[in-house]
Amino acid sequence: MLCEQKFHDIYGRDAEAIAFSPYRICPIGAHSDHNLGKITGFAIDKGIHIAYCVKHNGVIEMQSLQFPKRAQWHIKEIGGKTGDWADYLRGATWALGKEHSLSVGLCGVIEGSLPIGGLSSSAAVILAFLDALCKVNNITLSASELIAVAYDAEKNFVGVNVGTLDQSCEVLGKKDHLLYLDCRDNHYELIPTHPQMKPYRIAIFFSGLEHSLAGSKFNMRVDELRAGVYALQAFSGYDYGKFNQTNARDVSFETYQEFKDRLPVPWARRCEHWYTEFQRVEAGAEAWRRGDLETYGRLSFESGWSSIHNWESGAPEQIRLYEIMRETDGIYGGRFSGAGFKGCCMALVDPEKADAIQERVEREYLTAFPEMKGKYSFHLCSSADGIANQK
Repeated sequence: MLCEQKFHDIYGRDAEAIAFSPYRICPIGAHSDHNLGKITGFAIDKGIHIAYCVKHNGVIEMQSLQFPKRAQWHIKEIGGKTGDWADYLRGATWALGKEHSLSVGLCGVIEGSLPIGGLSSSAAVILAFLDALCKVNNITLSASELIAVAYDAEKNFVGVNVGTLDQSCEVLGKKDHLLYLDCRDNHYELIPTHPQMKPYRIAIFFSGLEHSLAGSKFNMRVDELRAGVYALQAFSGYDYGKFNQTNARDVSFETYQEFKDRLPVPWARRCEHWYTEFQRVEAGAEAWRRGDLETYGRLSFESGWSSIHNWESGAPEQIRLYEIMRETDGIYGGRFSGAGFKGCCMALVDPEKADAIQERVEREYLTAFPEMKGKYSFHLCSSADGIANQK
């Protein structure tokens, strides 16, 4: 791996260990976890690797192959956010240190196996780094603790209004299984691929646009949803407390139906997406359980449509990719991957038609956006084990 070679180039010795976290996709369940909804997802066989060695003086020194600046801090003196790529790692150090005594640092080099944007690289970086930091400090975390620490780092240190979708897929995922997770109580099920299900692979279409959740409209959309739910509580006579403790899961679909016409249009659209996505997830899990890939794929396409029209996410490039996917033979279903502000699209595809899919989507996309030639890319992946299921 390149990160191992880069580590040797910098430090003149081999790395002592490699940490790995997979990326994830969420075909149905987008923009739902932060309000305690349900999701379905997979870990995939691409992700973040970190080549590292112990530093007994407590210093953490990290470099990324994707970013030029090396970052450094002490485990006892993390400081605040600096606005660079390493804030996610500082946040992980901060979150882990709140619950566990840290005495050992590390030096490492980070490598991502796919372009940044839409596959939850931020959560994967945090999780891979936590795996390394725990090992050098002899800390053992359960799967639920690992998810909680990674979530705390991204939400409360970096400041992104995420839920636990990303971390859960990357920790709990299992090869050839669909993760079906309830974000209210963290109950989950790993639904095996039905023996009679048609074969599929996971295609990633990278638009060529990179993005940062913290700098996008992601947080605004979450606030708009909460504002709508907060108003629904007031209209219906619900007891309600602080705004940031409001969750759509606490207000019934029937209440939304009764009072939705009284909401400002943007808030109503965010609510419409959340409530219909909740229904799509439940229907999608049952479709997967019975081996109905066509229905699951159709629901994923519908999730993508709602993300465009109700959640109002997606750069023009992503929207065009989504439209091309819907028009391409051999694609069962797909949508934006991640927050939907730049980045990539994912799809479940017929493996026998993968070459034709790759050729057609690239041709149509670069016809619409010729400036993306050399930046656009196609990647064929498979489901994989999350951190908790890796041997």
